[in-house]
Amino acid sequence: MNPAITMASIVHILAAVFGMGSWIAINGLWVELPLIVPEIPEGWYLPSYLTIIIQFANVGPLFVTLMHKFSPRKLNESAVIYAIVCLGIAASFLLPFFWKVTSVLAGAVHSTALLVLAFFLSLVDCTSSVTFLPFMTRLQPKYLTSYFIGEGLSGLVPGLVALGQGVGVVSCVNTTKSTTGNMSSNVTGDGSNNYSIVARYQPANFPPEIFFFFLSGVMALCLVAFILLNYLPQSCQQRTTSKYVKQTEAANGGAELNKIEVTEQRPMISPSDSQHEARMKAIFGTGKYSRSEMVLIFLILGWVNALTNAVLPSVQSYSCLPYGNLAYHLSAALGAMANPLACFIAMFYTNRSLRLMGFLTLTGTGMGSYIMVMAVLSPCPWLVQTRAGSILIVMSWILFVGTLSYVKVMIGIILRDEGHSALVWCGAVVQLGSMLGALTMFPLVSIYNLFQSGDPCNTKCFL
Repeated sequence: MNPAITMASIVHILAAVFGMGSWIAINGLWVELPLIVPEIPEGWYLPSYLTIIIQFANVGPLFVTLMHKFSPRKLNESAVIYAIVCLGIAASFLLPFFWKVTSVLAGAVHSTALLVLAFFLSLVDCTSSVTFLPFMTRLQPKYLTSYFIGEGLSGLVPGLVALGQGVGVVSCVNTTKSTTGNMSSNVTGDGSNNYSIVARYQPANFPPEIFFFFLSGVMALCLVAFILLNYLPQSCQQRTTSKYVKQTEAANGGAELNKIEVTEQRPMISPSDSQHEARMKAIFGTGKYSRSEMVLIFLILGWVNALTNAVLPSVQSYSCLPYGNLAYHLSAALGAMANPLACFIAMFYTNRSLRLMGFLTLTGTGMGSYIMVMAVLSPCPWLVQTRAGSILIVMSWILFVGTLSYVKVMIGIILRDEGHSALVWCGAVVQLGSMLGALTMFPLVSIYNLFQSGDPCNTKCFL
């Protein structure tokens, strides 16, 4: 086997593992909610608490972005990554021991330890958006797609583990309710009992503690991958061209890359007057995209991340559960698979066309609009209780996630060409879009209760 191919494959794998650690902690916490909620005093208000906690955690990316803007030479990017990954390992390792611990705050019982650890996990994942991506400028551009594949796996892998765990499996149980209000599944009716069917979650194949240890293990693998990307000889041989190295050195004080000797792959040609004028009009100085085009790219980036990270996930259960638990689990699992699949396609079909980006954004937004309409109509959306309706909602989620994931990769590749600074702002806009989407949906879902969830065992819709 060609040694060069082997080295490249190793770096591709390391980049994917590194990317997988970006959001796996919070994604894992979300998929474990059906098992956590019955054991804590917050109940199903916990998702609302997590939404607010994640927004508070944006103080991390805000600090990094401001430091990059005003004091770039004082910010050691690698040190920040080491710190947040180690923090993620520690917080996820402590979860199995303390997630049930409660205390009294403002006269009410709360899962204080769980909420505090959730904040630290959110701080890790949010800050990764403005540190992990810029770090990838040190490697050749082809490895950025591998990073995005890993980022997609950060949602898929915990989802698959949760499915194997049996999270969210509901069964309909016959119960009787006596006049005293007690529920029982084995009481004989004698005229004073009312029979009903209720939904109950089936016991998991293994407890949440094992799942949290798994998350801690993945974060540890992320740390190992980062260390190897920094020091492994095979990784050093896959370093990027001097064009990007110099940009990274400028952003980090040049302290970390002085040991690496690089060569310029492109001849230095004096730009023409028109090229010079174009560069003066560009935001990041490359001149390939005008200022208006870069503004459009960042607007699309914010819009896409608002939809995929906050707006549509907050109504996924409302849009899918009326069609049955199978449709819900298929939409969640296959939708999560569509993310890394879109990144894998981008590895072989790299495209920077703004027209294609706009078309895919409109297509994904259209699929998202259909999903939102079904959520608004819950518990009786279109084609409910029909196979066609179930197929449509599952396909809508797959196309929604797949098309917009490809758009994210397109934007990442474009901004990767623009340099280190562009990727820092890329991470900042990702978090800004996600934050605005979450703050928009939180009052609609949790305060004004505009969405109604159907009971999988008792909801009746008349066709």
